[in-house]
Amino acid sequence: MSAQATDHYELFIGGKESPGSGGERREVLNPATNRPIATTALARPEDARHAMEAAETAFRTSWWATDDGGKRARVLLKLAGSIETHAEEFARLETLNMGKTLRESRGDVAFIVRTLEYVAGLADKIQGETIPVPGPRFDYTLREPLGVTVHIAPWNYPLLLALRSVGPALAAGNAVVLKPASLTPLTALRCARAAKEAGVPDGIFNVVVGNGSEVGEALVTDLRCRSVSFTGSGEVGLRIAELAARRVIPSTLELGGKSPVVVFPDADLDRAAKGIGFGIFGNAGQMCWAGSRLIVARSIHDELLGKVRAVAEGLRLGPGTEENADMGPLVSPDQLDRVVGFVTEARDSGATVVTGGAKVAEGPLREGNFLAPTVIDQLAPSARVVRDEVFGPVLSVLSFDSPEEAVKLANDTRYGLFASVWTKDLATAHTVSRQLEAGMVTVNEAPATFPQTPFGGYKESGLGFEQGLHVVESYTRRKNVLVNLGSAKPKR
Repeated sequence: MSAQATDHYELFIGGKESPGSGGERREVLNPATNRPIATTALARPEDARHAMEAAETAFRTSWWATDDGGKRARVLLKLAGSIETHAEEFARLETLNMGKTLRESRGDVAFIVRTLEYVAGLADKIQGETIPVPGPRFDYTLREPLGVTVHIAPWNYPLLLALRSVGPALAAGNAVVLKPASLTPLTALRCARAAKEAGVPDGIFNVVVGNGSEVGEALVTDLRCRSVSFTGSGEVGLRIAELAARRVIPSTLELGGKSPVVVFPDADLDRAAKGIGFGIFGNAGQMCWAGSRLIVARSIHDELLGKVRAVAEGLRLGPGTEENADMGPLVSPDQLDRVVGFVTEARDSGATVVTGGAKVAEGPLREGNFLAPTVIDQLAPSARVVRDEVFGPVLSVLSFDSPEEAVKLANDTRYGLFASVWTKDLATAHTVSRQLEAGMVTVNEAPATFPQTPFGGYKESGLGFEQGLHVVESYTRRKNVLVNLGSAKPKR
């Protein structure tokens, strides 16, 4: 399957495809060529309100929100099976739209399938508890779905990060309205059709594509919105948190990171170099948890840097649809310009660009948004490329002389999503992992996560968490019920 410029995608509201109230359309581009591959309908705020109304009606009138979690589980499993059956179609569509390699998109689809299977297994295990209280009373709690939940997804993992929150919300019995990124909406719209075919009632799964400042705000400020999940930039996340706070509704925010990779002198440097490369050059560095800061012991700095450089220069750039491509393009020309700006500023300030740093300007890749994998050394900890989220294949290198200095450098950031430690010493691994201000830490491994492991961060990396055993509970509210059973029995 391959999308063509003649492919048209509509909004998906109330179980039906909708061209939107204004009839406006937007071209969707292939980042490898910057040529159109499809068009989508473009929503207005009134379409957002229409979607919220459809979701609220479905939540109130369909069977989805009832106590039969087992029935929801069977539908979610059927959806997982459908996506797995059409895995290659989803992967190719994701690659065409976002640019990542087919290998990466196939991995994303496999993760999506496993996520839906996992949350489906939780759908019939949402339960309350009984609480002993004084007197002839019976007290218990219920876990009830919130109602209509809003999900605003980013462009770097378009379907994976959408279904990471949509899945548990559905498992808990909610109706959802998903707003994918305008750059990368195609797999979300395709998934909505698959959900209907799997048996999700009309109106329970809605997808609208539109401008975040208009359509996104219309969704969050709608009185029917009972929670919002957002993955994206800190600036937008703060705005969503503000809007949610005004309405006193819960928000789950995953806002990025500036993740440290700390390498101690005893580490397996060949293995570490490969892990570092995967953690910063995977998905062309467009990852919230990219290991973008290499913090290496000074005694092994030169040796490790040489190995990382070899990894970077050994990567094959190409359109993600080419099976032998190791790294695809950045998602858009604007994103490419932004990343190159970081590199230029670092170079102008005296840093050493060890490799990469420039757009591919010649040959068959010149029409796309390709940037050579980049490593920058001789940086001050205060440099902007060290402090700010670049969201591209750019690795900043810092050195340390003691474990205390390594931890200080690692924690010297306003973010705290992910960190990685490379060492053969068990005590160092555990001690440093506990000292790092990050929601997730891997030891001797590149960034890795699973549907059953919590995903969330410290500080400005966000609020709340995704994934894990308790994620479904975050899409429910707890209700306490106290029953007076009558007069106490007389004492004998």
